[in-house]
Amino acid sequence: MIDKIKATADYLKSKVSEIPQTAIILGTGLGALVDHIEEKKYIPYNEIPNFPVSTVEGHSGNLIFGKLGSTPVIAMQGRFHYYEGYDMKEVTFPVRVFQALGVKKLYVSNAAGGMNKEFRVGDVMVITDHINLFPENPLRGRNNPDLGPRFPAMTEAYSKRLCKAAFEVAAQKGIRLMSGVYVGTPGPTFETPAEYEYFRIIGGDAVGMSTVPEVIVANHAGMEVFGVSVITDLGGKDVTEVPSHEEVQKAAESAQPKMMEIIKALVALN
Repeated sequence: MIDKIKATADYLKSKVSEIPQTAIILGTGLGALVDHIEEKKYIPYNEIPNFPVSTVEGHSGNLIFGKLGSTPVIAMQGRFHYYEGYDMKEVTFPVRVFQALGVKKLYVSNAAGGMNKEFRVGDVMVITDHINLFPENPLRGRNNPDLGPRFPAMTEAYSKRLCKAAFEVAAQKGIRLMSGVYVGTPGPTFETPAEYEYFRIIGGDAVGMSTVPEVIVANHAGMEVFGVSVITDLGGKDVTEVPSHEEVQKAAESAQPKMMEIIKALVALN
């Protein structure tokens, strides 16, 4: 794995003149942030050695180098999921490559179903914590101390500093911004009404099929992490609407302007 990480990092270094210290992972329906990146250089996943290829509609499959405002960034236009058949080390391989490139801050976004009764479809939720319900941890197996500690703390998996800054930005721009706990599940099925109720009872506010593995590895690597969910549907015993992937994409796209305002402002911070 170390050799693969190094080979991939070396390949990317040979393709770009400046390696950013900030990376962004864009999820379902949220890829339009790349329109705000200037001086873009696209590198398709299928051209990058050892990189998986996204199989999900709405995930374009490009690694993009450029500038968001004045800040150099790497953006993943499409991510990898456990439900696609990848193991956890493949799902989180890009984060390891970011680590090898010297990335210090990771921004992750996703589309999620909401079970917090205060949420509305189209809300943006700052992730303050998560509950990991995946059947496998990406750190399982022999630990390499060059990558991180054997038992990394997850006390502040999501940066309190960046969470606070996000709410300051939202207040300045008049954006309705929520916060909560993200529940990570393996998918690919949407949740049953009873499962939504269960996730709410155990402390969750939103649920999705990504993010948690990448955040675990980013914390293992010592990165500062900010996570945000777009609430694309609502669930629970009192909700009768049946979600579809197309509706999730549509709701995510409608919330993009709010999410982009926040991400752009945070990326500009030191």
